[in-house]
Amino acid sequence: MDTAELMFFDGRAAALPLYEALKSRMAAVCVGPVSVKTQKTQISFYNRRMFACVSFLPLGRAKERPPVYLTVSFGLDHRQASPRIGAAVQARPNRWTHHVMISSPEEIDGELLSWLTEASTFSATK
Repeated sequence: MDTAELMFFDGRAAALPLYEALKSRMAAVCVGPVSVKTQKTQISFYNRRMFACVSFLPLGRAKERPPVYLTVSFGLDHRQASPRIGAAVQARPNRWTHHVMISSPEEIDGELLSWLTEASTFSATK
C-alpha cells in the first residue's frame, strides 16, 4: 500500500482494514494486472480500464449507515439485481455502475467478489 492510499483514509482510519481486506481479495480474483490510482474522492482499480473503485459515497439515509463503511462501485454491461446493491445507474448504453456498501470483512464474500471478477473481465475486454 502506498502513501496516497494511506492518506485517503486520513480521518477514517477505522475503514482501512476493510480496504486492505478488499484489495487483498480482489488481487486473487480480478483479471490481468491491476493498477491502483488514488484520487481525492476515491481509489480506483484498473486493468485495461477502470472497473471498480472504493469511496465513502453515502448510500441510504445517514441514520441507517454504519459508523464504519466503504462503498464499493463496479461497472458491468448489465444491471445486476440484488438487495445488497444500494444503487445502480446506467452511465451509458451497456454500462451500469453499481454501488455496494460494506461495513465488515465478512461482506467481502463470494457474491461481491464474483461481481468484481465480472467487472474486471468486462473492463479487460472493452
